[in-house]
Amino acid sequence: MKSVNLYELKKIQTNFPVEKITSSKNASNFIKQFYGDDIDIFESCFILLLNNSNNTIGYAKISQGGITGTVVDIRLIAKYAVESLATGVILAHNHPSGTLSPSQADINITDKTKKALETLDIKLLDHLILTNDDYYSLSDNGKM
Repeated sequence: MKSVNLYELKKIQTNFPVEKITSSKNASNFIKQFYGDDIDIFESCFILLLNNSNNTIGYAKISQGGITGTVVDIRLIAKYAVESLATGVILAHNHPSGTLSPSQADINITDKTKKALETLDIKLLDHLILTNDDYYSLSDNGKM
């Protein structure tokens, strides 16, 4: 009797742009392209998925909320990271108000996500807060 492998791993070629992420500024510029005109309207959360060389391998929109908040489900972050075989994740969300300061909720979700991903040997490299004109890196500011 022949054995059948139901779960065969294959690399799928995509047109996703590959860019080496070398700084929080570089990451924020790359991620902002996913927002479009609604960066000043709805709070949304995205993740950028990276390989071991810090090259981009994908992204996912985790949630979109209202003017003042959005729900971040860590299980979805882990799902996309594992499925893409990412070794690093950058979490990003926008503040339509234009305020760059992280809230306590932002810091809490960063800590919770970092701990969850660590159990899978995936690093949370940064959490970025974006506005139309600027960004704030929790990693650069010692909040991770």
